[in-house]
Amino acid sequence: AGKGKGPERKALALERTKGSEILFGTAPCGLALARARRALFRLFVKEQRGGSGRPLRAELALQAAARGVPVLHVPGRALDALCWGRPHQGVCLEVAPLPFRSLRDAEEPRPGDGESGRRQLLWLVLEHIQDPMNLGALLRAAYFLGVDRVVATRSNSCPLTPVVSKASAGAMEVFDVYSTDDLQGFLKAKRAEGWEVVGTVSRPEDVEDVPVISCSEFQWDKPLIVVIGSEGEGLSLETQLQCQRMLAIPPGRALHPGIDSLNVSVAAGIILHSICSQKRRHGD
Repeated sequence: AGKGKGPERKALALERTKGSEILFGTAPCGLALARARRALFRLFVKEQRGGSGRPLRAELALQAAARGVPVLHVPGRALDALCWGRPHQGVCLEVAPLPFRSLRDAEEPRPGDGESGRRQLLWLVLEHIQDPMNLGALLRAAYFLGVDRVVATRSNSCPLTPVVSKASAGAMEVFDVYSTDDLQGFLKAKRAEGWEVVGTVSRPEDVEDVPVISCSEFQWDKPLIVVIGSEGEGLSLETQLQCQRMLAIPPGRALHPGIDSLNVSVAAGIILHSICSQKRRHGD
């Protein structure tokens, strides 16, 4: 019993600000500090015996101090306790939660707006993504590939948690994520504004009433919304019916039943890259 008391006492000494959450890992903590989009309470850094520690941790401590954020040097086991044993790389940051942004508050870029005046917009819409690792990977891919905006359904979706931020390699800290309560109404309104809405499907035979094409055949010639469905279930029928076309990724072999689809974030990355590579080819 005596052994457990030390870590317990240390964890109790790190009492949290009410309503706060703990970011973990150098990328989420560093980007949250750099952007300061949410309230920052304390930075916890792994204490080093007989050395200055890793340069990146020292840099984060300087960054925190410059923002007036208290820096606490604590044993590794205290960091383990703060983030429930997840991979923290020696840093945790106590922060206020990051909410979804409301589309009502968003400045609406009009189709055709952009740095060049003719750059096409690309939005990614997520219906009922519930796994925080998938949501993080989706945000990371969307940010990397140049998606302009991500919109998630508010209901049946994973919130923007520290696990999502870590899985996104910190992209969540720099990329606004919007939410909608009425996905079908939102898609209908965007179509009326001249946007094309395409869905994604892993099994083309599951789709009725909407044409299905290979993602490599798709021509991107107007502002575009790509809609990704939930893990396992795919897009709801109501959402499929708002799509002008469905995009599928052709498999490279005859597939065994049970391994006949891709992870949702991998599929999204392939489809988005297939679309975005047209922009580079056409020199836009």
